[in-house]
Amino acid sequence: MKSFNEQVYEVVAQIPKGNVATYGQIAALVGRPRMARFVGYASNNKNSWNLPWHRVVFKDGSLCPGYAPEQYKLLRGEGVGFKRGRIVDIAKYQWRPANSAPPADMRDWPLKF
Repeated sequence: MKSFNEQVYEVVAQIPKGNVATYGQIAALVGRPRMARFVGYASNNKNSWNLPWHRVVFKDGSLCPGYAPEQYKLLRGEGVGFKRGRIVDIAKYQWRPANSAPPADMRDWPLKF
């Protein structure tokens, strides 16, 4: 069974250019809808830095503090639109994967990090 972090990395790797996903959305896609904060923790792992974390935003479309200027630049470069205050227009740019149901094994315990 894959660890929670490995499952998160697989989802983040699939976010296409020009789209964003929220931390909560990613948590739901791996079968752990109440673990959005842990998706953020997973982004701190050096092994995941080659993933498009700039495409992950907060549920209101706001950018990550401390990373916002670079994140804004990267998303604008991919054609993502913003509202006032550098807030991503979630209604327009949120990624909607064709199959959003997590595989059954993602719900197995224990949860590994």
